[in-house]
Amino acid sequence: MNCIIVDDEETARLIIEKLASKNALVNIKEKFTNAIQAIKYLNQNQVDLIFLDIHMPEFNGFDFIRTLKSPPKIILTTSDRNFAIEAFEYKCIIDYLVKPVTQERFNKAIDKAQSISIPNHHLKNPENDLFVNIDRRLTKIDIPSIYLIEAKGDYISIKTAKKNYIVHSTLKKIEKKLPADTFLRIHRSYIINVKSIIDIEDNSVLIEKDIVPVSRNKRPELLKYLNLL
Repeated sequence: MNCIIVDDEETARLIIEKLASKNALVNIKEKFTNAIQAIKYLNQNQVDLIFLDIHMPEFNGFDFIRTLKSPPKIILTTSDRNFAIEAFEYKCIIDYLVKPVTQERFNKAIDKAQSISIPNHHLKNPENDLFVNIDRRLTKIDIPSIYLIEAKGDYISIKTAKKNYIVHSTLKKIEKKLPADTFLRIHRSYIINVKSIIDIEDNSVLIEKDIVPVSRNKRPELLKYLNLL
């Protein structure tokens, strides 16, 4: 099985790697110190199993799992037994190793990983979650709560009813992650949630408390969206 290790502690990573080296079924492909590095890797690569620490700064193991639409099998590694009940709410988590981990216990977890199959897309409504990188932290935003996204140079402003988020990204990049039946780019600098429109007048729309311009070539498309609602 091709595997990765995600743990912020170097000693813990080395121990898992040493245990894995003594089990012929395990092939450690990469090791990561945080969830963001691992997510970037998984966007380009597939693995069979993840050894995942629960306690990591800024972004814990459960937050990491919720970013994955089709997570592989996961074995949690932690020094805290208190998360066992929460852990097994996730079908992708097939075992829970409490540090320090013995070779015998490690081998049992690998045998279990070999024998268990997990269904895909088991998380509740993952399509409603957008994770953005803000100050080296992954922050989850509920997509339906977004009503406006505005381009501001090398950044974008994501506006929700409760909070605004400034993210280093582009409208083009975030547009690909939004449901096309709800969000529309009405201007080179704006994407709106069409369900949040309060009023339309001439070449502008009122979204919550924001008045947003509509490009002339986007107006017919906007009206088409409204007819479908």
